[in-house]
Amino acid sequence: MAMYRKLGKKSDQRIALLRNQVTQLLYHGKIETTEARAKEVRKIAEHLITLAVKEKDNFDEIKVTAKVAKKDKDGKRIKEVVDGKKVTQYDEVEKTVKKDQPSRLHARRQMLKVLYPVVEVPTDAAGKKAATKKVDLTAKLFDEYAAKYASRKGGYTRIVKIGERRGDGAMKVILELV
Repeated sequence: MAMYRKLGKKSDQRIALLRNQVTQLLYHGKIETTEARAKEVRKIAEHLITLAVKEKDNFDEIKVTAKVAKKDKDGKRIKEVVDGKKVTQYDEVEKTVKKDQPSRLHARRQMLKVLYPVVEVPTDAAGKKAATKKVDLTAKLFDEYAAKYASRKGGYTRIVKIGERRGDGAMKVILELV
């Protein structure tokens, strides 16, 4: 007996499909898919959330001094001439940074094996690369979902049946985070 559903796809296609659906579930909070796919995505997503819950407080905060470029009122860097060259002026700023302990770093890398990178594009600036920003889903897992599900012992997702698909009669469901 198989340990997982093959979903009528070759292994590389199946892995890509599941990775994509898990990424979209964690980014949007819910997805619409077939029942068989939802049950497979649920296994992976709940495992990732469990990793985040276990490692949510496993970091050290350290203070770091960083150089930040001085900027004028328009947001442009202030430059001065030194030996005939224009050089940017910098201020030193103290920042507190979260440094993962080894087990949390391992959990983060396990999550990154599954999750695809997500780029958020605003609707008003569609097509403009400068307006895009990368979304860190591992940070979202550790900060939002781990805090939200810290008191639960599993069961982070819900499957709601919404009817049969018109073409082939497959059961369509909504998979959402509780």
